[in-house]
Amino acid sequence: MDFNIRRTFTLIDDKRVEAGRQANVPLRKVAVIYILENPYIGRYVEDLSPLIEASEGLGRQMAASAVRALDGMGVQSYGKGGVVGLLGEQEHANALLTTTFANPFREAIGGAKAWISSMTKVAAPGAVIDVPMNCKDDVYVRSHYDGMTLLIPDGPMPDEVAIIFCMGTGGRINARVGGMRYEEILASA
Repeated sequence: MDFNIRRTFTLIDDKRVEAGRQANVPLRKVAVIYILENPYIGRYVEDLSPLIEASEGLGRQMAASAVRALDGMGVQSYGKGGVVGLLGEQEHANALLTTTFANPFREAIGGAKAWISSMTKVAAPGAVIDVPMNCKDDVYVRSHYDGMTLLIPDGPMPDEVAIIFCMGTGGRINARVGGMRYEEILASA
């Protein structure tokens, strides 16, 4: 299956201050969004494996965009999401966001061990989605529980699916709720 990619976006957010405190190192978050024509609009399809299989190539393309936007910065957190236009169903986004899709991102950033938080929904154009993020190597690193709130202008249209992948270069600025630290993961590797 080949996807008809209608639009792509890459958002770079460099956060330097939180609660009036300057960060030692800015936190860069990147969101890569691809809007695809939904091949299954308006009908129920039992076997979604063609979407799952084809999502690997999509993941490779999106991972390359994310790595360019990171500009050599290392990745510590990630998350994924999808918004399906009103003529589709939520399961279409979920089929596109499996491990098959995500593994190219793991490869592009030099590996990752943790599951990837995700959020999907069906919505009208211009809907907001909160994509949850967590540490790429261990979900119990509390400082990396974060996310990105995204609005897709004019999308997805009713016959489209927006697929989203987010990456972050660190945890929250001023994180201080305890738990395992990212440095502990590095030391045990």
